[in-house]
Amino acid sequence: MTRISLKAVLAALAASTALTACAPLIVGGAMFGGAMMYADRRTSGAQIEDQVIELKASNRIREVIGERGHVNATSYNRMVLITGEVTDEADKAAVEQAVQRVENVRSTVNELALIAPSSLTSRSNDVILASKVKASLVDAKDLSANAFKVTAERGTVYLMGRVTEREATRASDLARTVSGVQKVVRVFDIISEAELADLKPKSVK
Repeated sequence: MTRISLKAVLAALAASTALTACAPLIVGGAMFGGAMMYADRRTSGAQIEDQVIELKASNRIREVIGERGHVNATSYNRMVLITGEVTDEADKAAVEQAVQRVENVRSTVNELALIAPSSLTSRSNDVILASKVKASLVDAKDLSANAFKVTAERGTVYLMGRVTEREATRASDLARTVSGVQKVVRVFDIISEAELADLKPKSVK
């Protein structure tokens, strides 16, 4: 996970109030604003809040287990997915409790494996795998790829996002067809088709 200072994130958050609606905000290398923010189904505030949650969770995890494991915390709409490896149940529970104490976290999904930390080669392969899955979502004309967040650990792909059951099923089926994917885990906020319709921009007559 990219390490950025909390002060920098909060400064960017404060500065964002002075930006125009179309101006992008750069936080930790990710662009907020413009087309990317518009296509994301989270509010602009939720997107920035998720960045802050990930930063704070990462810091809390290091405080709790130090170098005893390899752990990633991925936040989407204040739901935090915890992935990686720790060596015992005590550390697994301690990590989840630490993340749950982070301000504004709504819920956690603990997918930590009780094994030795993965190798750098395995982690590099997971980055490539997540990129391939994301590309398959982009290529699908019946899905909005920016509605999904993709994470991979040891060949398992985790899909997050605010999506309908139809979209969740379609994205999961696509991910399973990608070479190298061993398992797909859904970590979605399921919304109705009516809610999706409300999220879509209304045409101006």
